[in-house]
Amino acid sequence: MIGYLSGTVKFVFEDNCILDVHGVGYRVFIDSSTRESITINNEIALFIHTAVREDAIQLYGFKSQSDYELFSQLITVSGIGTRTALNILSKISSKDLALAIYQKNVNALTALPGVGKKSAQRLILELKDKIDADSLAEDNSDLAEWTAASETHNPLNEATEALIALGYTSAEIANVFKRAKKSMSTEELVKLALKELNQF
Repeated sequence: MIGYLSGTVKFVFEDNCILDVHGVGYRVFIDSSTRESITINNEIALFIHTAVREDAIQLYGFKSQSDYELFSQLITVSGIGTRTALNILSKISSKDLALAIYQKNVNALTALPGVGKKSAQRLILELKDKIDADSLAEDNSDLAEWTAASETHNPLNEATEALIALGYTSAEIANVFKRAKKSMSTEELVKLALKELNQF
């Protein structure tokens, strides 16, 4: 099982990159912050989670061990798959996510893609005791933004529900919303999704 890769970035795609390690190209799925930080032909080292399924072996890469560990914990929660976990980490830092779970902040969690109220409660129930409280900094301004936005309504979830009603899948919607801005309204999110999804 692959746990770490260091090599040269040869190609960068929407949610993955091809990493050349001594002439072998590995396709590694990455979160948005990692994608934004890498450039073609530059060296990079990633902690790797190897997901083995009946029909495929997929690699998920993370720049820090803390991100890797949190991803590994997320996918142990019922209903949270590898793609959902990656989308979550594309929208919020591992520190703020850990803080939301530790503080049982359902509002902050349901503001994340693919996380409804039941999923948020499962995250809290199953992961709260695994969070290292001492490692959490006092500064949680990013988390505060998520919480404030979701106390009144959650544009991301509202837009997702509207698009599902139109026949789009959760995976398609989450893939589009990875590029959405936090400040976008429900209407803006729906327009963005329809524009991109109708291209295919």
